[in-house]
Amino acid sequence: MPTTDPEKIVIKRALLSVSDKTGIVELAHTLASLNIEILSTSGTAKLLQDAGIAITEVSDYTGFPEIMNGRIKTLHPKVHGALLGRRGLDDAVMQEHRITAIGLVVANLYPFTRTIQKKDCTQAQAIENIDIGGPAMIRSAAKNNDNVTVVVDPDDYRQLQFLLEKNGASIPSEQRLLWAAKAFDYTASYDSAIGFYLAKLNNQFPHSVAGYTCRFDLRYGENPHQAAALYMDEYASCLEQLQGKALSYNNYLDVDAAITLVSDFTSECVCAIIKHTNPCGVACGEHPVDAYRRAYIADPLSAFGGIIAFNHEIDRKTITAIIEQQFVEVIVAPAVTSDAGQALSDKPNVRLIIYRPAGQRQSLYSLRSIEGGVLLQQKDSSCITASDLRVVGQLGLDDKQISDLIFAARIVKQVKSNAIVCVKAQQTVGIGGGQMSRIDALKIATSKAQQAKLSLHRAVLASDAFFPFADSIEYAAKLGIGAIVQPGGSVKDAEVIATANRLGVAMVFTGIRNFKH
Repeated sequence: MPTTDPEKIVIKRALLSVSDKTGIVELAHTLASLNIEILSTSGTAKLLQDAGIAITEVSDYTGFPEIMNGRIKTLHPKVHGALLGRRGLDDAVMQEHRITAIGLVVANLYPFTRTIQKKDCTQAQAIENIDIGGPAMIRSAAKNNDNVTVVVDPDDYRQLQFLLEKNGASIPSEQRLLWAAKAFDYTASYDSAIGFYLAKLNNQFPHSVAGYTCRFDLRYGENPHQAAALYMDEYASCLEQLQGKALSYNNYLDVDAAITLVSDFTSECVCAIIKHTNPCGVACGEHPVDAYRRAYIADPLSAFGGIIAFNHEIDRKTITAIIEQQFVEVIVAPAVTSDAGQALSDKPNVRLIIYRPAGQRQSLYSLRSIEGGVLLQQKDSSCITASDLRVVGQLGLDDKQISDLIFAARIVKQVKSNAIVCVKAQQTVGIGGGQMSRIDALKIATSKAQQAKLSLHRAVLASDAFFPFADSIEYAAKLGIGAIVQPGGSVKDAEVIATANRLGVAMVFTGIRNFKH
């Protein structure tokens, strides 16, 4: 068993090998002041020597010269043994092979990304700027973070210096672990950039992106002139296609939106019809076929060619009702009865898909691309319940209103902002989304109800964000809306509440905003 306290490993030897020389001289001065021996390579060694800092070149330490114009310098057992050796476990073998432990690695890699961004960069230049020894050294140190500290970012040098001086040339274990995680992210990103570059040379998509593996190429992307591929986390993949032609890029987007929406409902039997990632009709029913029929009549025009999703097992009766009523692209459910697929025997192109319920999926984040980068955020896991409803107006709520307000609030979360959802008796009667003003979203939602000849009298309304003005309240009240749920938080809240009180509309705040861009 290890004999060294991992919380108090005094660093006696450091290896410095950096392409980006920012701050390295100042760091080396700190190391020297703490009597930490410094090993270094080629360009870094010369810079430190010129600054008057005593160093030992890695080639002198290993007894093997740098060769092949520097391609081989740290790839040596005396280097990796010094990094991977476990204190108290590997001491004997280290002593046998005259390997002296290295407690700190400060390294960053050849500037591959910066090199390929140059307009005149040749393929040969790009390949030459692929670092090999550096990533191996960083990963060795990061793997052995119980014993070794690894730092890859010059922005962390000040904290490194502070901790070394404060703790007598040692680094706390929790900090070693944090820097190890950062080191693995750094090398992963580096390798990903290389993979992208080489795939691009072959006019192909890369094998993996941000930890997701390429499953297969799609026919095309959102439009026929765009190439596309499907990447998935092997362990979070939740779809199984039972029949039908291959899913398109847009189908995948719609299916994901559909599953996300119905998964917020667990006890009720819910059906959602999705078009262009927005719900056009959502309803509850005692049986999936009842839920479907109510969802369909909420907006029959938009339902054409939609993706239809359920949160309960569906049967042949449900599928038969769908294909007799409308043209459908995809039917999605967590399970299907054994005879359900028979209803699609003469519809070979209709996709039938089952998915794993939300509790069995592992994805915690949403990832969106922007030009030149990506945005990462936690998934919106908020799910409005009765305890989130806070009545702020003078009018109270009955049980049916509470049920409908919760239903509406969960749906509006999945509608593109600005979003309004009108609900009556656990059925959407109007949805308006993707508008630049909230009043326009409201007008679209209520016009949908009027087109479908669905009553708004005593219906409830959910808004994904606060009302900046009272005009929406006035408009909704004229059409018979009886209660409104919204996050609150506007400077006009008092005016909005007063208007609701005057017009006999119950006003409820949740404090939870659900923008969806």
